[in-house]
Amino acid sequence: MDPVHPGETLRVDTPPALAPSKTAGAGTCFVVPTYNEAPNIVPLLLRLTGLYTDPDAAFLVVDDESPDGTGRLVRELAAADGRVRLLEGPRRGFGQAYVRGMTYALETLGANAVVQMDADFSHDPAAARLLLDRLADGADVVIGSRYVAGGSLDPRWHVGRRLLSRWGNRFARYIADIRGVRDCTSGFKAIRAEALRAARVEDIRARGHTFQIMLLHRLIHAGARVVEEPIHFRDRERGRTKLGARSILEFFCTVWWLRLTSHRVLLKYGLTGLVGVLVNLGSFRILLDLGVHKFLASPIAVELSIVSNFLMHNYWTFADRVMIGRKRVRGLKYNAVSMATLALSYAIFVGLSVLFPRASPVLLQACAIVPAVALNYLTNSYWTFQDTAPK
Repeated sequence: MDPVHPGETLRVDTPPALAPSKTAGAGTCFVVPTYNEAPNIVPLLLRLTGLYTDPDAAFLVVDDESPDGTGRLVRELAAADGRVRLLEGPRRGFGQAYVRGMTYALETLGANAVVQMDADFSHDPAAARLLLDRLADGADVVIGSRYVAGGSLDPRWHVGRRLLSRWGNRFARYIADIRGVRDCTSGFKAIRAEALRAARVEDIRARGHTFQIMLLHRLIHAGARVVEEPIHFRDRERGRTKLGARSILEFFCTVWWLRLTSHRVLLKYGLTGLVGVLVNLGSFRILLDLGVHKFLASPIAVELSIVSNFLMHNYWTFADRVMIGRKRVRGLKYNAVSMATLALSYAIFVGLSVLFPRASPVLLQACAIVPAVALNYLTNSYWTFQDTAPK
């Protein structure tokens, strides 16, 4: 297919439509980000609109104000086919183009499913039908995969690029905790609207190609059922790749960041627990110095730490959750859990005091705290501060 440049007369044979897909019709939106893709965009759109003929399908091009006239070509085609849409905005990167496009597809077009793909024919438009059919079979996310059985790469890829792609995928799979997915960086996916909403795609801040990793990480951790469909990945014929050294550096930094943030709640809980320990031991020491008996000072110190921990959990650890019930109800739940923790810790403290009467009371108090931590975290995380947002 010959390239099309601004001002040229377009001559493209419209391909025959495929046999009806199970889902490639009503409510399907193809989202294609572009920057300087004038040689590719019209042939791609004609190919897509010719293959997928349902009147309720949409073909959304998200263009970052390309100086080569990509947007103008899309507008001309949209005038002839109302299913073609153009969403323009300032250049903020590949990732933010996808965020804008997917959000528009969900909120404005009311899409039931979104297909994301490149504009340079690296992804075969006809293969989107296979991805959509897998959605109809029950998957939430279908990845067009180069690295499952039956998938393949363009033979023109040099060895360095192949190694970077394969090892980059392995790195993302294990470091960012996206296990079970062979092609983590694929930009060819079909995704149910419900899965995108649960993943809160609108909150993704990635600018470059790390968007693919961040989106997949969110989808998986939101509970989406992900499957992979083998595809052949072609190298672009026209135009220049947008992947450079900066994108590669951003990719590796993002993968490590996802690893850290995936344990963010646990880290916050641990820090809050540390503060609670300090409050507990500090107040216990003060009470002992004031002459309070150790068997009375211990539960008072625990209760003071309960109050400080609840306030930190409610306003910091779980602050981003949409939680069940009012604050006072959560406070009662937290106190009930803490009373169970208090009973466990106090029993251990008394037992250790009997077994080791000459040991430091502060040391015994510290030992009594440890066994209750796991119970405290699990119960409060999944009951007291339960998140009502979709998973």
